[in-house]
Amino acid sequence: MSSHPPIVGSPTEAALAERVWVNVWPDESATQAFATQLAKALQHWPDGRDASIELRGNLGAGKTTLVRHLLRAAGVQGRIKSPTYAVVEPHQVGEGGSAWPIWHFDFYRFNDPQEWADAGFRDIFAGPGLKLMEWPDQVAGQLPPPDWVIALEAIDENQRRVRIHAGTPRGQSWLQSWMEDWAHAV
Repeated sequence: MSSHPPIVGSPTEAALAERVWVNVWPDESATQAFATQLAKALQHWPDGRDASIELRGNLGAGKTTLVRHLLRAAGVQGRIKSPTYAVVEPHQVGEGGSAWPIWHFDFYRFNDPQEWADAGFRDIFAGPGLKLMEWPDQVAGQLPPPDWVIALEAIDENQRRVRIHAGTPRGQSWLQSWMEDWAHAV
């Protein structure tokens, strides 16, 4: 009796772990609600305050709007500027031992991935704090794997489709937790 390998195999553990959370935000208030939930979750998940999150989407998809709502929900006070020209805007929430550094990067204007290393960002990424990165493809090959990739797509002027997938084991753990919490909330 001969044995042939199956034509269609069972999903591997890696394939099962590659989960994607998909949702549609009907308006900016839904984006704000998401950002508020994410800010709370990051402060409670193990190592969540040191997360690395890539934000992907075309111009006008809502990346900066999401970051502004996330920063506000995390406790950033005062004016929140886009780092389009400065490349990075540092923020700090809290003081002393409870301080939470948050870095908002916008790599849109980079022409060469080497500019990332030349700018000295390696030290920031090696240190503590939340790193939020818009236009990560502009520095391809320089960034560490993101815990999460949040991809935004404009459906129309108000609605956004959001897809989240994890790029690290801890990101997978957070995504699993997120999906479970979201299922209970709906």
